[in-house]
Amino acid sequence: MEYFFLHGLDSSSRGTKGNFFRENFSFFALPDFEGDLKERLARLETLCQGKEDLILVGSSFGGLMAACFAIAHESQVNKLILLAPALNFPGYRIPEKKIGIPVYLLIGSRDTVTPKETVLPLAEKSFANLEVNLVNEDHLLHQSFASLDWAALLEMDD
Repeated sequence: MEYFFLHGLDSSSRGTKGNFFRENFSFFALPDFEGDLKERLARLETLCQGKEDLILVGSSFGGLMAACFAIAHESQVNKLILLAPALNFPGYRIPEKKIGIPVYLLIGSRDTVTPKETVLPLAEKSFANLEVNLVNEDHLLHQSFASLDWAALLEMDD
């Protein structure tokens, strides 16, 4: 498996979530992205070229990136973990056929950036194997993020 954390639009790999992976799961690739969605996806495609069994963890705009990448390159991706994914942003297109890889989606009921009322229907139309965890939080998910069972989510063997 190869693991990537994809940060949000106004964040970096040095944000709260990036630092969490750096400190707890040192095997994660933690690239920084700049530019619009097209530029960020081009960089991600370069980084993932020739790689298989990817687990992509995407936060907000990084979740949008992870979803777009998986739709275009489903055979390379083993699993998506989407944290308040920005599927409501311009550039997201529902695939013609739902993709079948496992997708775990964590979203806050009080999120005003990626509102559940908009994001969840898009996710349900996009992913055939979707698990949703709706928590009583805002967009940052600071209370629930670190307390997730990351070893299980990342499919790590004991």
